[in-house]
Amino acid sequence: MSVQAQRRRLDARGLLELVVDPGSFSSWDAPVSYTPHSEAYEKDLEAARRKTGEDESVLTGEGLVQGRRVALVVCEFGFLGGSIGVAAADRLTEAVERATREGLPLLAGPASGGTRMQEGTLAFLSMVKITAAVRRHKEAGLPYLVYLRHPTTGGVMASWGSLGHITVAEPGALLGFLGPRVYAALYGEPFPEGVQTAENLRDHGLVDAVLPPEELAGTVHRALSMLMPGPAPSVPAPTSLRTSPERVPAWESISISRNRHRPGVRQLLHFGAADVLPLNSTGQGEKDPGLILALARFGRTSCVVLGQDRQRGPEQAALGPASLREARRGMRLAEELDLPLLTVIDTAGAALSKEAEEGGLAAEIARCLNDLVGLDCPTVSVLLGQGAGGGALALLPADRTVAAQHAWLSSLPPEGASAIVYRDTLHGAQMAEQQGVTAFALASHGIVDHTVAELPDAAAEAPAFCRRMARAVEYELASQRTVPAAERLARRTGRFQRLGSAL
Repeated sequence: MSVQAQRRRLDARGLLELVVDPGSFSSWDAPVSYTPHSEAYEKDLEAARRKTGEDESVLTGEGLVQGRRVALVVCEFGFLGGSIGVAAADRLTEAVERATREGLPLLAGPASGGTRMQEGTLAFLSMVKITAAVRRHKEAGLPYLVYLRHPTTGGVMASWGSLGHITVAEPGALLGFLGPRVYAALYGEPFPEGVQTAENLRDHGLVDAVLPPEELAGTVHRALSMLMPGPAPSVPAPTSLRTSPERVPAWESISISRNRHRPGVRQLLHFGAADVLPLNSTGQGEKDPGLILALARFGRTSCVVLGQDRQRGPEQAALGPASLREARRGMRLAEELDLPLLTVIDTAGAALSKEAEEGGLAAEIARCLNDLVGLDCPTVSVLLGQGAGGGALALLPADRTVAAQHAWLSSLPPEGASAIVYRDTLHGAQMAEQQGVTAFALASHGIVDHTVAELPDAAAEAPAFCRRMARAVEYELASQRTVPAAERLARRTGRFQRLGSAL
């Protein structure tokens, strides 16, 4: 027996009872009305009403999720396969619009075979109406969370089921565009097994997580605590603020930064963040190990985190184009929800390969730079360790930049610069010193605003160093939330317009 057959699937009421605080759900559903239709279709509708006790395939309303007011739209699969006709689409659209008017986050729980065949093209076109309502909801800066349930296919998967700021899926759920029964009928063979599953979509970067329904309420609460953090917290005291870092020989810093025991973004989040909710890849079918995307809270300030991931193994994953597309997803998320964006730079360089070139690496670096210089939300970048090449540059532009004492930034690793100038790699130390790659040099040019000491280097005191860095991050994030957007943008642009003017 398959995993899907073994698992007990919740109907719409069952999911609402599990997720919403007891006694807090209030329905928004008005009686449905239909355009004239056939007697056969009326019999189908009547049978679906008797079977489920519902009047349509969608239930909408609001309730408390661990004390937080949330709007909900949930499909009842038992009602004609959860299919969406014109009446169901109207109900969905009205609920999304009401959530937008009332400033509520929205949780969607689709379980549907797609649009309703009995209503033909009008039902099919109704996906446009729902999508437009979801777009307006997101443009209002309100979270849209999606829980994909078994099964979700067709027009629902291809519209409002795939537009979440965060998308999680039910374990073992069948998820895809073309349902396997339709595929078999059209092509005379079964669809390949294991493709249209929640777990496979997670592994390919199409959903953020696979989550049993019992964990949904807690995850929604954690996510909304960070996506809708409330008024800006007071700015903490800058206990670690240093604007004049100690001058250190460049090669010493570069050697220290390459220590494989040096803490990276994972350790920074583990030791320094109050809460972390990992997200998963681009949402576009790509997965690259070079970048971490997460929601996190430093002190009382929530943010979106993009972190170049320092691997513990002998080989650090090179930053590829998929990583930068994932980064751009994080940038959009921060801007849409007006959350601060934190970028953490720690890379030996971008990927150098046929796949990276054909995947558009250079163009993705350009798009990251283009997005970062114009984001409306507050931005803070952290130079945590190595900062080589375009992969580092792609995440650098920010309102404020924090650097670890031994972090560095260069267009190439010093050995690469030596190869260009001297046609060998033996002059790396000399090139690093001449090129001004250190935190000290960057601070002198106004690119680094805040440095965090290493005592004597981060690898020797990882927990303490990460907590100091986290306090610096908290200070900068909270400070930037108090600056008007227009002023922030002008300052951000001015940092680089003035570059080199004092030389």
